[in-house]
Amino acid sequence: MGKPIDPVDRKNERWRLLVLNALGQRKMFKRPIPAVLHFFVYAGFIIINIEILEIVLDGVLNKHRLFAGMLGGYYAWFIDFFEFLAVATIIACAIFLIRRNILKIRRFQNIELRGWPRLDANIILFTEILLMIFFLTLNATDQVLAVKFDHENAGTFFFSSFLMPIFNGIDEQSLYMVERIGWWGHIIGIFAFLNYLPISKHLHILLSFPNTWYSKLGPMGKMKNMPEIQKEVQLMLNPDAAASEPPAEPERFGAKDVADLSWRDLLGAYSCTECGRCTAVCPANQTGKLLSPRKIMMDTRDRCEEIGRGMDKVGKDFKDEKSLLGDYIKHEEIMACNTCQACVEACPVNIDPLSIIVQLRRYVIMEEAKSPGEWNVMFGNIENNQAPWQFSPGDRFKWAEEMKGEEA
Repeated sequence: MGKPIDPVDRKNERWRLLVLNALGQRKMFKRPIPAVLHFFVYAGFIIINIEILEIVLDGVLNKHRLFAGMLGGYYAWFIDFFEFLAVATIIACAIFLIRRNILKIRRFQNIELRGWPRLDANIILFTEILLMIFFLTLNATDQVLAVKFDHENAGTFFFSSFLMPIFNGIDEQSLYMVERIGWWGHIIGIFAFLNYLPISKHLHILLSFPNTWYSKLGPMGKMKNMPEIQKEVQLMLNPDAAASEPPAEPERFGAKDVADLSWRDLLGAYSCTECGRCTAVCPANQTGKLLSPRKIMMDTRDRCEEIGRGMDKVGKDFKDEKSLLGDYIKHEEIMACNTCQACVEACPVNIDPLSIIVQLRRYVIMEEAKSPGEWNVMFGNIENNQAPWQFSPGDRFKWAEEMKGEEA
């Protein structure tokens, strides 16, 4: 849906950002405690699920602990490491649930998180806990079967061994059923979650990597000029440098709907995990204004999905009477932004809500002519005096002459 972007440059720097910010989660560690907890969930989900390969192959090849024979005595060490991450993931997810639903941390209570977004976050956290419980149950019951009923023994695993007393009084057949529940539960849970991933905020697990790679580099506060407007200004300042042909008039100044944004802006919307760090540092939001950078990204994603569903039904020519600006994002929201870049700096994966805000605001001012009165005064001064202040260019250095006179 989005417009093309300029060719990317400085690729070595982009790979470095990807490794540090997306893979290494460097920006997360500005808040150490949540960062450590998130790291355990992240590592647990990615690394423990390497074990799913063995679990699936065991079923396909009718084997038991296929990798145990390959790794020998090292196998128990690997499982111990996986179990440590599983326990850490359970603890971290439990703390996250408490922070969201009992302590009710402020950034998780904004209006944009009501309904499905809050339920989505809780589903993900409960699913993570359930997957880790299945994994530990599988290992614990497997050890009891080996010790009590002479089943094939793959070794003793440290963390799951603490669960063994729970299953010691169960007969062999029932214990085997519990072990199969753990085995199948982990497999089904993983594949079900992979199907759930694209419709949840957890899609950031995948999209945070390309989004970080395509980050805007260079000075944070630098905004991209609109070529059409820039050309007009250049011709106005230097009429002798007339273009060989008049500049093409754009279809629209700024952005009104998602099709006016770049595909990088839309990628950022789908990469958002709704953590709210952007909104938490937004000075406009902190002073009670309507703006929430997180809501800007969520609204952009929701609008993309609405158009996508329409395209699925009627094709690429789908049009409706709605737009991102007005139906999803209000004028008051984008006008509250002071373009301080705090939201961009705070995002762990370099999402840029400001890019969308600026383009929507350009549309409001240049197409709808709805800029605030104070802004119109500044615009008039820039047009007439080439400066935001209300005095003529000839008087621009008068203050210096006055100071020179005082020194004399």
